[in-house]
Amino acid sequence: MTDQKLVVASYKTGHYIGETEMERNEMVLVKVLAVLTHPWQGDLHNPKQANVPFFQERRALSNGERAWMPVHTVKKYNGYLPEYKESLKTALEQYIQTLKEDESEWAKRSLDCLYQLEKDYNLG
Repeated sequence: MTDQKLVVASYKTGHYIGETEMERNEMVLVKVLAVLTHPWQGDLHNPKQANVPFFQERRALSNGERAWMPVHTVKKYNGYLPEYKESLKTALEQYIQTLKEDESEWAKRSLDCLYQLEKDYNLG
């Protein structure tokens, strides 16, 4: 792991391209440079359930944010590194499109969260 720099890594349900900074106790500190997959919305303990006590809105990790990610989710990355804001926009649009095809109550609640996040991210 110590010779890797640019990686793909997972944090909760989001996937990111970043740089490794250090490793400790089966965790790797990753500096986020781009978003590949936007995090799921809702309760992670009750996935795809709409009727939960707390339906959480989950933001993507921000540009340059550092997060400890499990070492088993970290893989070397040799591909194109997109600009952060464009990668966030693409990941959000892909997730919204997927949810639009799902008629469930969870998808509808998730879309509400994502539309709010889209405004907050100021991607326009």
